[in-house]
Amino acid sequence: MLNCYHCGNNIVKNEVIVFNDKDFCCKGCQTVYDLFSENGLGTYYDFEKNPGAAPKDVASKYNYLDNADIADKLLDFKEGSTQIVRLYIPHIHCSSCIWILENLNTLNAAVTHSQVVFSQKKVSITYNSENISLKNLVLLLASIGYEPYISLEQYDAKPKLIDRSLLYKIGVAFFGFGNIMLLSFPEYFNVEDVWMHQYRDFFRYFNILLALPVFLYSATPYYKSAYHSIKTKAYNIDIPMALGIIVMFVRSLVDIFFQDGAGFLDSMCGLVFFMLSGKLIQQTTYNFLSFERDYKSYFPIAVTKINQQKEVPIQVYEIEKGNQLLIRNEELIPVDAILLSDTAFIDYSFVTGEAVPVEKKSGDKIYAGGKQVGNAVTVEAINTVSQSYLTQLWSNEVFQKKVSQKIQTITDKASHIFTPALLTIAIVGFIAWSFTSFNDAFNILTAVLIVACPCALALTAPYTWGNVIRLMGKRKFYLKNTAVIEQLSKVDTVVFDKTGTLTSNTNQQIKYVGDPLSKDDLKAVKNIVRGSNHPLSRRLYLILPETSIEKPMRYQEVAGKGIQGSFKNQTLKIGSASWVGATDASEINQTKVYISINNKVKGFYVFENEYRDGIKELFDTLKNRNYNLYVLSGDNNGEQRMLERLVPENTRLIFNQKPDDKLNFIKNLQLTNHNVLMIGDGLNDAGALAQSDIGISISENVNVFTPASDAIIDASVFTKLPYFLNFAKNAMKTIKMSYCLAITYNIVGLSFALSNNLSPLVAAIIMPVSTATIISFVTIMSNYFARKS
Repeated sequence: MLNCYHCGNNIVKNEVIVFNDKDFCCKGCQTVYDLFSENGLGTYYDFEKNPGAAPKDVASKYNYLDNADIADKLLDFKEGSTQIVRLYIPHIHCSSCIWILENLNTLNAAVTHSQVVFSQKKVSITYNSENISLKNLVLLLASIGYEPYISLEQYDAKPKLIDRSLLYKIGVAFFGFGNIMLLSFPEYFNVEDVWMHQYRDFFRYFNILLALPVFLYSATPYYKSAYHSIKTKAYNIDIPMALGIIVMFVRSLVDIFFQDGAGFLDSMCGLVFFMLSGKLIQQTTYNFLSFERDYKSYFPIAVTKINQQKEVPIQVYEIEKGNQLLIRNEELIPVDAILLSDTAFIDYSFVTGEAVPVEKKSGDKIYAGGKQVGNAVTVEAINTVSQSYLTQLWSNEVFQKKVSQKIQTITDKASHIFTPALLTIAIVGFIAWSFTSFNDAFNILTAVLIVACPCALALTAPYTWGNVIRLMGKRKFYLKNTAVIEQLSKVDTVVFDKTGTLTSNTNQQIKYVGDPLSKDDLKAVKNIVRGSNHPLSRRLYLILPETSIEKPMRYQEVAGKGIQGSFKNQTLKIGSASWVGATDASEINQTKVYISINNKVKGFYVFENEYRDGIKELFDTLKNRNYNLYVLSGDNNGEQRMLERLVPENTRLIFNQKPDDKLNFIKNLQLTNHNVLMIGDGLNDAGALAQSDIGISISENVNVFTPASDAIIDASVFTKLPYFLNFAKNAMKTIKMSYCLAITYNIVGLSFALSNNLSPLVAAIIMPVSTATIISFVTIMSNYFARKS
């Protein structure tokens, strides 16, 4: 029987299409193969044999995508010619699917980037709409066998995560296992009945028929995986699994046809059933953890809602359609919205990587993920926030750090070494026992191949990380990805920003010194600082008297210096002494914000910082745990004495640090082999947060979403930082303990198998049990350390 080289479907002999010495079932499959070959994507077929789907006639199926209103509903993002769409593709099922979908740009240059979320069977595609329409993009996917499923009513529904084909394979294996066991009872009990003796051969041959679907269908995942493993020289655990199944089936055929016994068909079917059941348990648990992480990973960011002319901070997931929101300079736009202000300049670098702001006019649609640059603007939300979209944005490759993933490497190396070693042990055991009994030698070979499973070893790290990231999220510490946990465990140096990090926005004492400000002056100052997201600007805005809100004619904010703008007939500069052209002649250095109107310095506001409760205990705990501690501040050293009373000796206090100075300071620490954790407010500290090994943004009442950071910590749990650092170290301890447990299990299992005290069927039952044991162990231990830490 002929099979299509691309999709694997059976081919009617007189309809076969031969091209390049390969058989195809239709012109569509041949065209896809030809398309891949012409574009250098022929290695697609190296990942999995027959991975494609037969292309279907979809030429007119997606004509409705020519309607711009319908197409826009499917888009995640649209700005100029850059569009982003997420499509659900049911046919995603293997590594070759991921590979071809993430190489769409090779097939069409209009596609700039594509990323697959395998567990959800979704692909996010960024493309140039001037060169390819959404309809043509969908047709391109359909033409290569990856037709998306599009339903406007159910588009946001979460697809089912369990592979139904796995359930079918388990059902077939269970049917074969149960019936062969039933028909083999006379063999088990050695019944010497004339009637049973007469029909014994019939039952044995019938058992072969029952075992064939299990051998040829249910066990196929192990054959495919083993084949590709050998082809790519990865040598995973499925090689001995597949070998064990084949050996048991072939040995059973030999025994039955040569009248040497009933064979091991029941054990073979039981082995496949229990191994597939273990795979189902792993998949179900993984999907549960992934879903929980995605659903509950709410970032502790807030946005300002305008309610009856009052500005009220609310959490992003409380935003409702129709809410009017105030977006300040450098703030992220958390939802799709309509611009109500006259103009806005939106920086979409978080989404597209392009840092050039795009001008928007009143009434224009603004997509979530943009960042307002310049004066504050008002927008109206047209939908609720999408946390999964913010998760995707935060994990954008533009903001990824090149961190080492040592644990994953250890796991990969262990599995790579384990399989050849296991095969060697199995063969040596088989040869040694062959001199005693060939049956015993065969049992030992099969039991060794089955029981010594490195699945438990490979599952240790991902399950530990998955549970830890979930537990930290429940405690208001939100991590970008699991690699952050390992980096946290390595930290030996902690660097704190001062303003907005060590200091609190509440109970702030602010007083004005200088020439009196008129009512018009105060109105101008309030409307200028309203657009800034800097902690000092926010505090100053709150204490200034209520006034009507009007838009400044000009606005600019310079990081580390201050703000300048024009309001009616006044030109203002607000910020440091050097920024406004003042001379700081006071005897006592303090945190000050100077005011200059029409090039005349009026005076300054003095900020008496209120430090967060528990700061002294936080620093003492970190010092007792031998962390190197630093405080960086953009302010002058007016509060040095106050800080010296709060922090331990040998804590370095460094003042007058501009954003670039902070970044270079972190870099110099890293050059001396320090693993640096930086904690800042996510505004002027963005560069330092990105440079550090771990960057943490602290969140209070403002939108401090910073993709350059690795984690966000809620201000209410800021002083629990030692807890999270200790928890990360205990997570590493959990992994090491579970490694020891998995290795111990394998040693004990091998000793029983090599001594001929373990049957293949019992080994097959023990294997998924060991997997469940490891999952339970890491879950229990990480929960235990979460409470203990």
